[in-house]
Parts: sequence; C-alpha cells; structure tokens
Amino acid sequence: QVQLKESGGGSVQAGGSLTLSCAASEFPASAYAMGWFRRSPGKEREGVAAFFIGEEKTWYAGSVKGRFTISRGNSKYTAILQMDRLTPEDTAMYYCLIDGTLSAWYGANPGPYGAWGQGTQVTVSS
Repeated sequence: QVQLKESGGGSVQAGGSLTLSCAASEFPASAYAMGWFRRSPGKEREGVAAFFIGEEKTWYAGSVKGRFTISRGNSKYTAILQMDRLTPEDTAMYYCLIDGTLSAWYGANPGPYGAWGQGTQVTVSS
C-alpha cells in the first residue's frame, strides 16, 4: 500500500506564496502521474497540477496555470507544488495523489491503484 504524506500548508495573505511537499513511500508499478487535487466546501473536487512519472511533462488546471509550479523533489518519490500569487479562491484542502491515469485530475474518481494522502490545509485571506 502506497503511503503519501503532504506538508507545507498554512495561512497566507492574498498575493503571497506557499510551497507544498508530498513524499510517497514508493511508486506503484501502475503509476502514471503524481500531483495534487483540492477540495473546498461547496465546490467540486478540482485537479490542480500533475507531472507524468515517465515523462518530462506537466499538467495544470487553467485556474492555476502561470501561478503554480509542480516539480519533482530531490527524492525520487517527492513532489513539490510552488504556489505563487495566491488568491482567496485557492483556499482548500490540498491532497497529493498518485494514479494510473490523468482522469482523476479531470474529476473522475481515482483508479483502483490510486493513492492519496490525508491532505494539508491552505487558507488565503484577502
């Protein structure tokens, strides 16, 4: 069972920055992408960003493109999300996810081999 642990959430004023980290215990053989989704009250789950495990490519939601940057950490099983120019609309619980397809970042449920962490809260005040 893959274990994922997020860190780095917190509170910041609008326009500020935060960096989230996610450490996975391993990559399952079926892993295709690793990244983040978020949930906030009254809103649908939203894919935020992902990188493709076997390729040098990334994916971003339109709402964060140009403000957020996802990268691989120094460790093979680590993902970093740099969030700049934060707005109150970015307030949410952020979850790290590994899955066998990109579908979960488009709103589908994670696949049978998908794994996600407990989440870390990001709060942006105006």
